[in-house]
Amino acid sequence: MLRVLCVRFSSIGDVLLTTPLVRALHRRHPDAELYFVTKRAMTPLVVENPNLNRVIELEPNERITDLARRLRALRPTHGLDLHGSLRSAALRLLVPCRWSAYSKRKLARTALIAAKINVYGKHVPVPERYFEAARALDVQPDGGPPEFFLAPGARERIARWLAERGLDRQPFAALAPGAAHATKRWPIRHWAALAERLRTMGYGLAALGGPADRELASQLGSGVHNAAGEFTLQETGACLARAAVLVSGDTGVMHMATAVGTRVVALFGPTVKLFGFFPYAGRAEVLERDLGCRPCSAMGTERCPLGHHRCLEEIFPDQVAAAVQRLVA
Repeated sequence: MLRVLCVRFSSIGDVLLTTPLVRALHRRHPDAELYFVTKRAMTPLVVENPNLNRVIELEPNERITDLARRLRALRPTHGLDLHGSLRSAALRLLVPCRWSAYSKRKLARTALIAAKINVYGKHVPVPERYFEAARALDVQPDGGPPEFFLAPGARERIARWLAERGLDRQPFAALAPGAAHATKRWPIRHWAALAERLRTMGYGLAALGGPADRELASQLGSGVHNAAGEFTLQETGACLARAAVLVSGDTGVMHMATAVGTRVVALFGPTVKLFGFFPYAGRAEVLERDLGCRPCSAMGTERCPLGHHRCLEEIFPDQVAAAVQRLVA
């Protein structure tokens, strides 16, 4: 019997982008045992996925040798390293089975950032790159989006939250102003102007994100219901599933929305399509500026290297509102 370990420890978007592969594995090998190995904090993203037999959590501060001991007890036949980290490399040494991995295209990414030379060749989105690790298992992408399965409890909690604020009686837009690095964040004045424009278009508004985004979200205006830091990952997904549209930067929330079937307007600045993280196989529109200085980093930085941040400064609220209108029409 096939027993397959799918190893991806983090982060939100990266974990969700593995789910097309998980789906394909289950369809091609319905009798196989599929195990997903991830950090405990990421477990809510995959714990309800019916294509998996079990989610194995890496506990906070757990030694990789202890995790490996638990994985060996499963007697896996195949291990798919979908992370490419020191931890996943250690598992490949400590857990005997047929291991395989995928290419992160690090050299191509570095050449594009440092010299603006494109040596990527054929563009392959990250969800399809993961399939490289499963060549021996005879699976192919089906063209479908990532999947984020939600528990009834999360849906019920969000239904109450929306009803208490009247957001169940009108279409509402979800806004995700945060990002781990400053150069991925659209200017807050643009967010505030967009919020006002969307209100005039008849949308209710809810701001989503983690605890670190709550102060930023509070600056969007009094008409925005600030839920940043208030919801679990499952509840955030349930809120996105009820939204008419999400406006977001290049963040995990963007992939969460795609994975629950919600339309997305994505704002890309320092990162570009060739990196592989555009919204995948969903109803989405990406807004970006064609500038010679892009891309300037792989994941964003704390300040624009050239000091102007034109890549996001010059995406204007009216353009974003028009994209929302096109998507939701």
